[in-house]
Amino acid sequence: MSNTTHIANKQPLRIAIAGLGAIGKSIASSLAKGAVPGVVLTAVSAKNQDKAQQFVSSLGVPVKVLTLAELEPVADLVIECAPAALLPEIVTPFLKAKKQAIVLSVGALLFNQNLIDMAEHEGGIIHVPTGALIGLDAMIAAAEGKIHSVRMITRKPPNGLAGAPHLIENNISVEGLTEPKKVFEGNARAAAKGFPANLNVVVALALAGVGPENTLLEIWADPTVVRNTHSIVVDSDSAKFTMTMENIPSENPKTGRIVAQSVIAMLRKMQASFKVGT
Repeated sequence: MSNTTHIANKQPLRIAIAGLGAIGKSIASSLAKGAVPGVVLTAVSAKNQDKAQQFVSSLGVPVKVLTLAELEPVADLVIECAPAALLPEIVTPFLKAKKQAIVLSVGALLFNQNLIDMAEHEGGIIHVPTGALIGLDAMIAAAEGKIHSVRMITRKPPNGLAGAPHLIENNISVEGLTEPKKVFEGNARAAAKGFPANLNVVVALALAGVGPENTLLEIWADPTVVRNTHSIVVDSDSAKFTMTMENIPSENPKTGRIVAQSVIAMLRKMQASFKVGT
């Protein structure tokens, strides 16, 4: 039995996808196959428009390939699957039009507070999917009371961290490691700046809980793991809980496969008349 029941006779929710990396392609393929009743993929945008056109032609449904600036008129909601630096350009037109955006570059929201303010003032909506983070509902519930501490340890295969600004700026090498190496210790805001392609999990955790300054994190480049592993300990006045996740990387080693599935699940829940979860 599905945990969602769909509302009949609603206007289809028109979706645009900005960015066609591993996650964007996965979401596009699912939507093109009709994975979510009441949702239709209308357009995509990508850096390489020729490759995007080639991909779209394989979907079997009519989908336009457009520039970022052209997406808003043809969609009600944009899914951002692009480099973090493009976040404002992607979501601003949708927020100004009182439309919706699903943001995967969650870390970029910490440095673009104006987008959150814009959503509030203009009447648009920003959604942050659960992604690779189990226990987000528990964190949201705990935050209604008092959260004493949140600590997280992330272990990733070294190639999943390669090229991160923090590593480059601090001349930290993760090549040829034979044992785990701690490459960062600090709060979620610093982690989001130093590892913009890696740490959306901890930022989502921080936004749901005690904020980016008080959410503490260690990052390890670990040649002994093949999956992106996150261990989280939360202590609050309502519960103490520990979460451990081992996420299978997608074609992009920086991102887990479950991220695309989380977006599909979010769209399904948005369209449902029966919803399970906080």
